[in-house]
Amino acid sequence: MSATAQTTDSPLSDKQRRILEYLRDNADEQTYFKSRLIGDELGLSAKEVGTNMTAIANGDHDLAVEKWGYSSSTTWMVDA
Repeated sequence: MSATAQTTDSPLSDKQRRILEYLRDNADEQTYFKSRLIGDELGLSAKEVGTNMTAIANGDHDLAVEKWGYSSSTTWMVDA
């Protein structure tokens, strides 16, 4: 698939694509992800991650993403 086709087929923003790629890269080794820690890895704030995770969770992707907990940062359960 060409980059153009991916862009056309995916309504995700650049931040959302970066987060999704991070989750794909790490979902085999980890199930739970904190917004704060994702943000640290990607140079985003926890709030930016949380705001953009909603689009990923609601989208049709190869990962199942569910909001899981709220202690010290929102935690997301990711199933590959």
